[in-house]
Amino acid sequence: MSETSSDEARRLADDARERVRFEEEALALADQVYRVARGVSRSKEEAEDLMQEAYARAFRSWRRFDPRRGAPRTWLCRIARSAAVDWFRAEARRHRREETYTRDEALLEESVFAEGLSPELESALRRLTPAEREVVALRVLLELDGPSAARVLGISGTACSTRLSRALKRLEEEMTHVRD
Repeated sequence: MSETSSDEARRLADDARERVRFEEEALALADQVYRVARGVSRSKEEAEDLMQEAYARAFRSWRRFDPRRGAPRTWLCRIARSAAVDWFRAEARRHRREETYTRDEALLEESVFAEGLSPELESALRRLTPAEREVVALRVLLELDGPSAARVLGISGTACSTRLSRALKRLEEEMTHVRD
């Protein structure tokens, strides 16, 4: 075997090991990616479709992941969010809706964040704006740290903190109304 083909074989083997390592790490986060998908979808079926699309995108572009720039969880959640935005835009076109989906509006409509939430909490969460629901889902339900959530949302850390503070205040008010 020539030195060139030996180097090529080593490179391919290293590449294959790196790909397997990436896939294992990504699949270990499936629960959290599903929760993001479920948080922006209207049904379990939609969430499963969004999750599948997010993983398909991640596996196609796995070489773009740079662990020096952030955690795999943040990267995968951002891909899931992007898949949801694309899905809602496509759905809007299919139904010939005239509304334009902004970044916040795309993560919307009667979303339920996760299985097992009390009916009161679900009801209160439904009354938050899409932007408020989104930040609560990322920071509270998924327990992302502030900088990671801000990167997923595409906003500054300060804006993320402010949005979370306002969302939690509204959620508390909504919970009070639900109990009354």
